[in-house]
Amino acid sequence: MDAEQGARGSQTQIRDGRAWRIGGALDVAWIAEATAPGPEITSAVPPNFAAYCAVALPEPEEGAQRRHDHAVIATLTSCTDAQPWWLGYLETSIGAEEVVFYDAPRVTLYENWNYVLVEAGPDQALSWRQSEGPRAPWKGAVPDIMFPADRSWLLSTLWDDHWSGIGGSEALIAAFAHDRLLGGQTRVVGPCEDAAPPRRA
Repeated sequence: MDAEQGARGSQTQIRDGRAWRIGGALDVAWIAEATAPGPEITSAVPPNFAAYCAVALPEPEEGAQRRHDHAVIATLTSCTDAQPWWLGYLETSIGAEEVVFYDAPRVTLYENWNYVLVEAGPDQALSWRQSEGPRAPWKGAVPDIMFPADRSWLLSTLWDDHWSGIGGSEALIAAFAHDRLLGGQTRVVGPCEDAAPPRRA
């Protein structure tokens, strides 16, 4: 394997009876090169999308995180052509469950945070981690970073934020803003605006 293959990601890991491709540095270079620390939503989402929003994570109550996770994935799926999705899991100190593939290579983004990046899809985004329960990451099942193969949108939930930043088409952002469940948690923002939803600022 040459250096470029390793940087793009060519290793696989087995789960659910099949092999999944693990991503490398080149697969997330478009994010790393276009983001910088700051309060703006573009600190997590590159400034090349037509529209942006911040979706607050739910308040802690039984079933709320599961409903939120399902609504997020359903909204993204409804606005995305059939294709693979990249799922990124942030490594913290919680344990193997949070990154799904514990011994997979990592990619580095943002404040030198390490992620396991896997090429999969929306079904795996909902099933590989738990939304709630003692073994669930505190932000639920949804991966900490997600984007489709065509890079038509990006969702990023930073470790120290209580919301997800999303960049995509105007139609996608409108779908979040008008969703029956997520609309009340969604704040449409410009690329130079603070991403924090008002109730969590």
